[in-house]
Amino acid sequence: MSIPIKIEERITELLSSINQNLPEDMELELEGYYDRGFFVTKKRYAVIDDGQITVKGLELVRRDWAPIAKNTQQAILEAILRDASPDKAKKIVKDIIKELEKGEIKNEDLVIHTKLTKKPENYKQIAPHVVAADKLRLNGTKVTSGSIIAYIITKGKGSISQRAEPIEFIGDKPYDPEYYIENQVLPATLRILEAIGYSKEQIMNNEKQMSLDSFF
Repeated sequence: MSIPIKIEERITELLSSINQNLPEDMELELEGYYDRGFFVTKKRYAVIDDGQITVKGLELVRRDWAPIAKNTQQAILEAILRDASPDKAKKIVKDIIKELEKGEIKNEDLVIHTKLTKKPENYKQIAPHVVAADKLRLNGTKVTSGSIIAYIITKGKGSISQRAEPIEFIGDKPYDPEYYIENQVLPATLRILEAIGYSKEQIMNNEKQMSLDSFF
């Protein structure tokens, strides 16, 4: 979006005023002008300009989160940035949680991809992707440093790592809904919703709708 001339002049004057009081090797610059946006941290934010959403540092741009987390995060970004509706965003999360609990989510939306940084046998800490890699290796699949392991966390006993099943061997094993709620969907969405004033308790319970007037 192009900045109206009067606003651009005011911004330029403000930056000039601030820069006069900064050390010589520091200077503020105008990066952009957006219709709406919010910052989770300095390097984690989302903005919208002419209908185009730009995201930095959030889960939907990272490979090591399941599609269910990234897609839900994208949906609530749309609700907040396009519709200015945190209530709609909250409902999206609650609906996904219900679907997870009922076992209605497809395996393709639950797959986590993690890259091995060394051979599986050289890991000291047994992470989920390492366990999944070992299962592949023991079944004759070659895995080594640089291999990308695709797996799903299944129901059952044992640690999360022990229940990491390579997608190649998943068969009809049911996924663990609690894992995907607590370790994928909620962490990804709460980073955004907490930035506009929602708590986990407000998301999980039917509490009063909030307004975005204080944030945009």
